[in-house]
Amino acid sequence: MHTRTILNGLALVAVVMLTGCDQLGIETPAKSQERALAEAKAIGSACRHAMRAIEDCYTLNPKADKSAVYGGWREMDEYMRENKLDGIAPVVPRPPPEAPSKPKKAAPKPSAAEDGEEVVDGEPAASDAEEPAAKGKGKKSKADH
Repeated sequence: MHTRTILNGLALVAVVMLTGCDQLGIETPAKSQERALAEAKAIGSACRHAMRAIEDCYTLNPKADKSAVYGGWREMDEYMRENKLDGIAPVVPRPPPEAPSKPKKAAPKPSAAEDGEEVVDGEPAASDAEEPAAKGKGKKSKADH
């Protein structure tokens, strides 16, 4: 009977210790998901109260669950309409719109036609008179000596 009392005492201690897990801050996956959804809903409510569009809210909070953000935004919208409340102007400016990425074009080369040269198939045509000077780049060749 003495061992039975010890086992009952240990079971009681174990039960007391397990109920204290919540107070120790040990978070279960279900609780962390619940907290994340509540936070996303609060973000949506705050966005609506700050007169932000739902798209801006998604952009400013990319990690938040979009459906929960929308739910909070919608609930705050209904509440504000029922109670005829005005929103407050946001302090943080709206994000600038993203410009569509376009491939950069190379700077146009001055055309040979502008220099008075003849152009063939988009390339300047080399004239016979300019070839020796272009090859030698102003240096005299052995034939010129």
